[in-house]
Amino acid sequence: MDCMSLSTNKKKSPWPALQVESDDGRRQRSGRSRRQIIEALFELMREGEMTPTAVAVADRANVGLRTVFRHFEDMESIFEEMTEDLNAVMMPRVIAPLKGETWQDKLMELVERNARLYEDVFPMQVALIIRRFQSEFLTGQYKREVKILRSALKGFLPKRVVQDRTLFAAIEVNLTFATWRRLRQDQNLSVANSTETLKVIMRALIAQADVD
Repeated sequence: MDCMSLSTNKKKSPWPALQVESDDGRRQRSGRSRRQIIEALFELMREGEMTPTAVAVADRANVGLRTVFRHFEDMESIFEEMTEDLNAVMMPRVIAPLKGETWQDKLMELVERNARLYEDVFPMQVALIIRRFQSEFLTGQYKREVKILRSALKGFLPKRVVQDRTLFAAIEVNLTFATWRRLRQDQNLSVANSTETLKVIMRALIAQADVD
């Protein structure tokens, strides 16, 4: 599958099931409209629209523009809720314990795990990158993601690798979405080839660490 097909393939929505606060019909209708708006934003981005407008979201959600802004103050608040929902779905996969017996095994496992994760969230992540430099919320979210990855690596890598700033930085950057996007989008590699490319790099870094 090449990167262009990401914008056209229909995938099962990763959004959690709608949770309503009570059995009151009005609350349920309000909750459904809010969820429709969030899912509409997700679908537009999945189809390749990286900067969807409020009008486009309203049209896709099949609600009026006034309804959109009755539920959300502005587009930024829609992106914030979408990000929070996405985190609720994906974070369990991010923090799940690695099964590898050695730190080398865990690194290779992390390459595969991140490849699957990044592929699932590819359109949303690209859209969030575009907006990140105009949003304090998204900038903060990005910094938290960096800390989570860094903390995970420090949790199982040998002390000598963590203390080697150049080697640690190389390992870290090989596991970021930015690197995955470069392979999938800029170099137009398949998922399999992108994953194998990351493994080639990681094996070289592991070999360097073993020699050192």
